[in-house]
Amino acid sequence: MKKFLATAIFVLLIATQSFAWGQLGHYLIGYMAEKQMKRSVRKKVEKVLYPMSIGRSGTWMDEIKSDRSFDYANSWHYMTSVAGEYDESIQERGGNVYAEINRIKQELKAGGLDPKKEAEMLKMLIHMVEDIHQPLHVGTGEDRGGNDVKVDYFGKPTNLHAVWDSSIIEGWNMNYTEIGDELSRRINKDLIAGYRADRMDTWLAEAVSLRPMVYNLPESKKLSYNYGYDTREVIEERLIAASIRLAKILEEIYG
Repeated sequence: MKKFLATAIFVLLIATQSFAWGQLGHYLIGYMAEKQMKRSVRKKVEKVLYPMSIGRSGTWMDEIKSDRSFDYANSWHYMTSVAGEYDESIQERGGNVYAEINRIKQELKAGGLDPKKEAEMLKMLIHMVEDIHQPLHVGTGEDRGGNDVKVDYFGKPTNLHAVWDSSIIEGWNMNYTEIGDELSRRINKDLIAGYRADRMDTWLAEAVSLRPMVYNLPESKKLSYNYGYDTREVIEERLIAASIRLAKILEEIYG
């Protein structure tokens, strides 16, 4: 029994550490995207996703990791880029976040899908657009997107990926609507126009450009207030960018 529990806990930890943004981050990106979308488009998207909201839908692709029938999508949460380029030859054979965003977007735009299949594909698309804006989901190919970088965060053992996914955002002690309303105050027409104009190659370049800051760790690997303070502005910017680009993509498909 003890061996079974230990194995179950280990599997749970591995799965949790690979989630992007955590539930709070996914909810809040979807929430901000909802606020930006045209009402007519939002209603169409909500009809496809019903009874889930756009924010809630962003967590679904992490939840289905417990369902072996979705194992084919395990590598769709991330990709590898050496210097901001997309190189198919160094990606996982099962697919990657960059290629799957493009493929699913085109299939949804083409239409004619079974309602259940359309809902599943849309939930995947929402999640992946959110994932790719977490810098460690555009990995170096050397440390599993920071999962192998062991750190202490406020005295608790964890890894760098988990710190970026959840620990820092949860440390703000705000719910997703509070954070979303606060960040949405910064969104204006110029900001929207700028982020919407960027191609996906720019998204990759953004992630790679942030690596020096992300990996700027003390020798002790003990992180606390300073690391959270130094990275907060960047994390907020990534959440805003993801929401603007998600809103754009949903409008392109259902507008």
